[in-house]
Amino acid sequence: MPAAKTAELYRMVLPDHTCPFGLRAKQMLEDAGYEVHDTVLSSRAEVDAFEETHGVETTPQVFIDGERVGGSDDLARYLSR
Repeated sequence: MPAAKTAELYRMVLPDHTCPFGLRAKQMLEDAGYEVHDTVLSSRAEVDAFEETHGVETTPQVFIDGERVGGSDDLARYLSR
């Protein structure tokens, strides 16, 4: 039996804003059959620290097989291959 497909998703959900691109990425992954490890960044400080650590300027960010795929548009291209 093949191993389950898993992905790590880091997305922003602040008290006054839920990032629609993070929701889109989560839905795309689930629709493609991935088990999603969903990490919610719930403060501006968490978002800023994540972006600095990973050298990115935006969230969400998706990682598959330990490799960064990118944001929701990058994920759409990755899944369409």
